[in-house]
Amino acid sequence: MNPFLAQSKPVEENIKSWAQLYPKPYSKLKAAPFTKIRVILANGAEFESTWFLHQFARNCADNDLRREIALIRNQEQQQQKRLSCLKPLDEHFLETTISYEQLAIELTAILAQNEKDKNNKAALDLALLEDFDHLFRFANLLKKDFGIEAETIVGKYTEIMPGRPTINEHRHPFDHIKYSLCAKTADPYSKLAAGIITAAEQQTMNFYMNIAATYPNDLGRKLFAEIGMVEEMHVSQYECLADPTCSWLEKWLMHEYTECYLYHSLYQDESDAYIKGIYQEHFEMEAAHLKRVAELLKKYEKKDVKSVIPNPEFPAPIKFGSNIDYVRKVIAESVYITSDREKYVDARKLPKSADFFRFNNTVNGSPAQVASHLVIRESISAFGGKDYRSQKSAHPIHALDDRTQDNVTVGKE
Repeated sequence: MNPFLAQSKPVEENIKSWAQLYPKPYSKLKAAPFTKIRVILANGAEFESTWFLHQFARNCADNDLRREIALIRNQEQQQQKRLSCLKPLDEHFLETTISYEQLAIELTAILAQNEKDKNNKAALDLALLEDFDHLFRFANLLKKDFGIEAETIVGKYTEIMPGRPTINEHRHPFDHIKYSLCAKTADPYSKLAAGIITAAEQQTMNFYMNIAATYPNDLGRKLFAEIGMVEEMHVSQYECLADPTCSWLEKWLMHEYTECYLYHSLYQDESDAYIKGIYQEHFEMEAAHLKRVAELLKKYEKKDVKSVIPNPEFPAPIKFGSNIDYVRKVIAESVYITSDREKYVDARKLPKSADFFRFNNTVNGSPAQVASHLVIRESISAFGGKDYRSQKSAHPIHALDDRTQDNVTVGKE
């Protein structure tokens, strides 16, 4: 599939009415788990596009170009509003949070398994185990506060058990900064993966930033705040991966190409006919945006599309499915891996003077009062002496297999 050759209407004909922007929500009880996470992923891509274009406009002195930015940004905003309203009114935001974390796990695992760039893959594997642990913490909160077992949301596709304990994920901000790809030499899939995972994690970060204070009890508010800070780490890490030397227009072209690829993938993978139709329509809109930006690149920078995207044929589409075996493998091999500047290292081999320990000890203080630890302690007490899990066999890390107490040392000591 080459999106530059895809059928599309002129950009000006893609403006929607209010009625067209309000879709029929999915049923939270009937919708497939992957249908829910595909909606979140598409929504994240639109958030990323919107904020990228606002930043572009704030760094652009040409009002004619800013008008072009405003027109396409308006349509990205319309798409985002439409997607966000696919979430039903009766789905509590903590239930939605479970789907957010399932998306983070499954998307990261898919991208990592297909990634050729070692730096990209290391970044993906590092965050994978952390999002996996977040699902475990939020799932226990959901059962404790609402009596809902998260397995009914994620199905049998994703296990619910500890990963790298959240309490030991908190790293110094200097250690989030990673090496960037070179746009001219990087594998096309690596460039797509960097853009997709940044958008997805950024949306999660924004969601937790805004939702934390609205949770109805102190522990939930603290847990969203703590995990929201880990999402800040993940976004800081992932946004480093894209080539920062590209021009704004080159970046814009890559954003539109990435959205086209995502909608193409979502359409191919979606089982809900109604939502599938939305993805098809949005793909055609993004194809129109892509062609328009290609014209702007030529007009303003005298550059051909192939200078940014040498081969516009899409790689194989993203296809969601269970990644249990891969996640277990990564847990077994790298549960102690942390960051030390651009490197990925075993925390047990770091000197006690390392920034990781200094920062982690500062933010955590007494582990007994850290929300991600406290939620499991309270859940164990509420559930008759064991935490809530959904796993197919024993945990790959023996120290994390004990359901009667929450481990606060794995990943650090």
